[in-house]
Amino acid sequence: MKLFLKFILIILLAFQVSTFGQKISDDSLLKKARLEIYNNPENTISIANSLLKKEKDIKKTISLYMLLSTANIAKRDFDESLKYILKAKELAPKTNDPKTQTNVLVSVAIQYQQMELFSKSLEILDEADEYLIKLPDNSFEKNTETARSYAIRGMIYKSQSNPEIALEKFLKSIESFKKVNPKEATYANMSVVFYNIGYCYLNLNQIDKAEKSFLESIDYAQKKKAKSLEAFALKGIAEVYKQKRQNETALKLLIKAEDLCKDTNDLVLNEGIFKEMADNYLAIGNQNSYQIYNKKYFEMRFRREQNELNSINQSIDNHNKETLIKSEELRQRFTYCLASVVGFGIIIIAIFLSFIFKIRKQNKKYHAEIQKLIRS
Repeated sequence: MKLFLKFILIILLAFQVSTFGQKISDDSLLKKARLEIYNNPENTISIANSLLKKEKDIKKTISLYMLLSTANIAKRDFDESLKYILKAKELAPKTNDPKTQTNVLVSVAIQYQQMELFSKSLEILDEADEYLIKLPDNSFEKNTETARSYAIRGMIYKSQSNPEIALEKFLKSIESFKKVNPKEATYANMSVVFYNIGYCYLNLNQIDKAEKSFLESIDYAQKKKAKSLEAFALKGIAEVYKQKRQNETALKLLIKAEDLCKDTNDLVLNEGIFKEMADNYLAIGNQNSYQIYNKKYFEMRFRREQNELNSINQSIDNHNKETLIKSEELRQRFTYCLASVVGFGIIIIAIFLSFIFKIRKQNKKYHAEIQKLIRS
């Protein structure tokens, strides 16, 4: 009997070790997936999909959907990205957690901003604000989501050629990000925001401030070890040098940026780098290199536009589905209201008729009594 109990104990311990080992393995894989999101998004997608197959927890499932969405944004595959972020949005209300709901909605707004569906993005941000005010002041989540919200609004204004208003939003975003602890959690976002600040200053012809902002972006990208973000910032500085007519220096920066992003498959980044390289080669009179990179630029632009078109079509389909659901809800509500009004009307008529019959019955009774008195 003792031998049997020892055997059972060994099996239980082995099971515990196996389960613990699996948990460590899953956590390690998730950490690896997050670290590679900008440098190797394909690997991030592969890891997240494998973890998703065995995940049962709603919040963790949402987190994996969002990871998949972000990784696909890094690839500029908006069609896939939208699919996963909408799955996360669908699950979010089931958590009854303002943190999760805010995080998901802000991420959905980022998705629509990236697709240049600006009114839809702002609509989602307004919805996110309803949950954002429920979060504790100065909490990690409130500062982070406030910063992200300002950043998205800034990007929308920047895209609409309002660099002054965009700059105001971006600087507020930086203020909120600086309140976040741990600081490491903000590095990628800070790099993105400083990159956009750089372009605002560039559009306002404030070259020195633009260069300083791009350098800040590089610093945060390097802290995060995010090669694609560093490549974006290098492209920005290259534009500064192009404006200064220092085309050779600009090309050196662009060649470094091209090398950094060779594994990311970021269509927008590659498109931007190839265009800048073509412009600089043209400026120094290198026709051969200009032709090569100008061709690469148009090929990348075509691929990016096709991806965006697919995403917009999916977005329209989703919008039509949402409209259909809302229409069905309104139709059902109207049917219930109509049924209630009809039912209430029938009850009132029934009560009214019962009063009439009762009064007629009493009148007949009184009439009979009066006739009886007359005869007597």
